[in-house]
Amino acid sequence: MSGAARWAVAVPPPVGPAGAQRVPAPDNPRRRALVAATTAIGASALLPGCAMVENFFFYPDATTYTLPSQFGLRHEDVFFAAPDGSRLHGWWLPALRQPARASVLHLHGNAANITNHLPLAAWLPPAGFNVLMFDYRGFGRSEGRPTLHGVVEDAQAALALLRARPEVDAERLLVFGQSLGGATALRLLARDAQGVRAAVIDAAFASYRGIARDAAAGPLALLLPMVLPSLPPAADDPLSALAHRTARGAAHRGRPAHGAAAASAGAARRARTAGRLALVEVPMRLCAAGAAN
Repeated sequence: MSGAARWAVAVPPPVGPAGAQRVPAPDNPRRRALVAATTAIGASALLPGCAMVENFFFYPDATTYTLPSQFGLRHEDVFFAAPDGSRLHGWWLPALRQPARASVLHLHGNAANITNHLPLAAWLPPAGFNVLMFDYRGFGRSEGRPTLHGVVEDAQAALALLRARPEVDAERLLVFGQSLGGATALRLLARDAQGVRAAVIDAAFASYRGIARDAAAGPLALLLPMVLPSLPPAADDPLSALAHRTARGAAHRGRPAHGAAAASAGAARRARTAGRLALVEVPMRLCAAGAAN
């Protein structure tokens, strides 16, 4: 990471425009995971053999909560194809001052659609950044059905679309992921980080099965063996995917992985996490990441 440009970005609180429909509170990934795991466990107990527990990670809708015009923003509707052929919808929000400082790919959380998450990104165009925000398959005006693997493919298609726009400097890209979008951003960067100068990961989680275990503490933990096999394996977890990429990069450069001795398992895990992230070639800002995340 030596010599890489770092971005110090202060994220202001979302501001609701006058007269706008009330916008639900931003995702709380721990609360969402608790609902998801509890519902999934109940479904698994009632429906033996259910293999679609991961669907409970998603709460899409097609309601219109806000519009760019309510924030004084220009926008362009964009449509593009996911790898499975689903037609995805997004908004291109140009910076109010051109040329833009950089272009941002925004990856939203697991509920509602981009009209709900717009207040979390509406400050970027006035600050000089182009923004591409889009809905995963099954959200808003996008076709298809969301899966934990599918939303990563959607994000990769969106990054390719952003990189190809003629007004975008393909070497000055940022990725801004929130909640589920933060976890998706980590897996995206493990696949494709070309031109990405920095990433902001806000309130994400490192492991799908790990957050299910955290949410199902107590008696519900007895039912976890029925649920966990339906979730992606550890190798597909956000942090594992990123660690695999950085380990390859470290081996190529002849650099050892960073690590630190720790007095407890929790401290050791945090040290390993910090060591993996220290090898990432994309400067990264982690926000609101608690011990459980």
